[in-house]
Amino acid sequence: MSANTLSLLDGIKQRSSLHVLSSDVSVSDARIQEIVREGILHAPTPFNCQSGRAVVLLNEEHKKFWDIAHKAAKASVPPQAFEKAFEPRVKMFRAAYGTVLFYESQNALDKVAGRVPMVKAMMPQWSEHASGMLQYSVWTMLCAEGLGVNLQHYSPMVDAPTAEQWNIPADWALKAQMVFGKPTGPRLQEKTVEPVEDRIKVFGA
Repeated sequence: MSANTLSLLDGIKQRSSLHVLSSDVSVSDARIQEIVREGILHAPTPFNCQSGRAVVLLNEEHKKFWDIAHKAAKASVPPQAFEKAFEPRVKMFRAAYGTVLFYESQNALDKVAGRVPMVKAMMPQWSEHASGMLQYSVWTMLCAEGLGVNLQHYSPMVDAPTAEQWNIPADWALKAQMVFGKPTGPRLQEKTVEPVEDRIKVFGA
């Protein structure tokens, strides 16, 4: 099913974490950039502060990031844990096609806090909400194009070298790293779903 005929609900149902990915993708770089751009434009933010930021890394730039992650993890994680868990995962993510780095602009958030002091204490929490919605939007759109996607969190150990490598503005805070590529294997773990009836309460219907 093409992205043009995939309904929003179908896209949500299709979205899942796929870890075994290759760089052999048929989706154009221009389309990937368009998806991230549309996500940034339309994902909600607190007081429309437009705090979401993204860095799109493709091909060799994507590999550079996971080389940074490899080096950072090796320096930060006990050797046994690195060799058993971190190194194989980093190599697996590096084999994909691209990574989207999701950031939140502290300057944009501070402007809201300055205009509306009474919400200042809530801005960090609302920023996390906004970033999550942006990530989910981009994830769903990438899946609708037939790409496999997974979301990673290698902060804070990758933050400084990543900022240096790509000249990231100082007020951008790294929240997550989204890996994407061509699906080449099954899910590492099938999703289990608890009974939804136990998780919803409805009043007044």
